[in-house]
Amino acid sequence: MAKQNIAVANENIDTKGSSMINSWIDSMRACSPTQQRPVSSSHNSFVSALDTFDQIMSASKGKQIVMFLDYDGTLSPIVDDPDRAFMSEAMRTTVRRLARCFPTAIVSGRCRDKVYSFVRLAELYYAGSHGMDIKGPSKGSKYMKSTQAVHFQAASEFLPMIDEVYKALLEVTKSTPGARVENNKFCVSVHFRCVDERKWIDLAKQVGSVLENYPNLRLTQGRKVLEIRPTIKWDKGKALEFLLESLGYANCTDVFPIYIGDDRTDEDAFKVQVQVQGQLGTGSKAR
Repeated sequence: MAKQNIAVANENIDTKGSSMINSWIDSMRACSPTQQRPVSSSHNSFVSALDTFDQIMSASKGKQIVMFLDYDGTLSPIVDDPDRAFMSEAMRTTVRRLARCFPTAIVSGRCRDKVYSFVRLAELYYAGSHGMDIKGPSKGSKYMKSTQAVHFQAASEFLPMIDEVYKALLEVTKSTPGARVENNKFCVSVHFRCVDERKWIDLAKQVGSVLENYPNLRLTQGRKVLEIRPTIKWDKGKALEFLLESLGYANCTDVFPIYIGDDRTDEDAFKVQVQVQGQLGTGSKAR
C-alpha cells in the first residue's frame, strides 16, 4: 500500500511538473527575439511616454519628480555575457546629471553590489535582487530630511537557501551548453540567451528538478532568463513604494515617480507608478 501511494504521488508530481515545464517553455519562447510575443492585456494599459511627453510635463508641473531606472536593457545593452553588461560613459554622465536634479534609484534583478560595480555613482539609491536589497547613499541624501542612510533587506532569512539553490543549479546545468547561472544574493538567475532553443526543455527540466525541493521559492521569467526567488510578497513595485516612503513621499500628492524599464519584471513597478500618478499611466512599458 505504501509503495502504491508513493507511485500515485510521483505520478501526480510528474503530471504537475510536465504542465509547469510546458508553461515555462512557452514563456521562454515568448522572450526570444526570434518569436513574436503576444500583446498582453496589461500591455495596453500603458501608453508611450514619448507619444505623451507634453502630457507628462504638464502632469508633473509643480511636483517632485523621482526617477527609477532598470539596469539591463535600459542603462546598458543586453549582452550574451551578463558579467559584461557595462554602461557607457555617456550614459553614466547622463544618470549623474539626472541625480543632481531628482532623487534617482536603480532598481534591478541583479545583485545590488554587482549593479553598483557597473554604475559606480555613490549618490544614487540601489535596489538589487528585484528590490529585496535596498541601500541609499552612505552619507545620506540631500533629498532626505533624515541623515540616516537607507538600508533594507526584505528576505535575509532566505540567504542560506538561495546559496544552496545556486550551487545545485550550477551542478545540474553543466550538461547544457550556454547556460549561465548567476547568484544575485536574494535570487538566482539562469540565463539561457546562449542556449540552443532545442535545449530549452532540458534546461527547464533541470531548473524544475531543483526548484521542486524548495516550496518557499518560486520561478519568474525575464528577458532570456529564469529567476528563482523567495515567495514573499516583494517585488520592484514594493521597492518603489519603500523608496518613496524613505524619501518622505508616502501618500504624497505632489510627487511624480517616473520608472523606466524594458522587462516584464518591471511591470510591478509600472503598476505602482500608475497608482501614485493617478490614472495618467504614463511610462515606458516593458517590452
